[in-house]
Amino acid sequence: MRKKVIAGNWKMYKTQAEASEFLEGFIPSLEETPEDREVVLCVPFTDLGLMSKMLHGSSIRLGAQNVHWETSGAFTGEISAPMLTEIGVRYVIIGHSERRQYFGETDATVNQRIKAAQAAGLIPIVCVGETKQQRDAGETENVIFKQIEAGLVGIDQSNLVIAYEPIWAIGTGDTCDAKEANRVIGLIRGRLSNPDVPIQYGGSVKPDNVDEIMAQPEIDGALVGGASLEPPSFSRIVNYQ
Repeated sequence: MRKKVIAGNWKMYKTQAEASEFLEGFIPSLEETPEDREVVLCVPFTDLGLMSKMLHGSSIRLGAQNVHWETSGAFTGEISAPMLTEIGVRYVIIGHSERRQYFGETDATVNQRIKAAQAAGLIPIVCVGETKQQRDAGETENVIFKQIEAGLVGIDQSNLVIAYEPIWAIGTGDTCDAKEANRVIGLIRGRLSNPDVPIQYGGSVKPDNVDEIMAQPEIDGALVGGASLEPPSFSRIVNYQ
């Protein structure tokens, strides 16, 4: 049975004080959350230590937003997988479209980061998705299949989450139609050697569309951006009906 994974990606938001305030408002809402749902918060590096202490004993898993492929070295500004696991991080986002667009991430570096994460016992949340231009040109499938094939070379698919994030739907308010997201995620699953890999949808997931998204048979969770920043909205998403 595939695991349901609902992850919040805070991106570059929230100081430690703001993160603490968020948890005080959010944690009580998990009392009604079914046990088969994994709730993950992927937060800025500066929040991880504090969050690890505050989440001790809770059901929320802690996630980072990136990881370097080496365990140590002269890589100014980077963070290694052992540094993350030492403070209780369990998940890490790899290959988010913003990393690809603004920071030169490639399928090859995504692959290296996944390998490093898995070697340290982290669960990678690997992002794939197409731009509006690529979708309009009918290239959605080819783009995503290339990302999957190049990114997952030599990867253990028993310790992995994939997030399908159509780039044109991220932060735009323009959500991919639930049935279309389900179709693409089904195609992704067909390219995997392990059909039980959880595959999330990401891209303007909100309280008012999460129920329809999660009702789709191929969709195993959500990677949530802006709507994960406020306890009421993320609570509603985590507790989808």
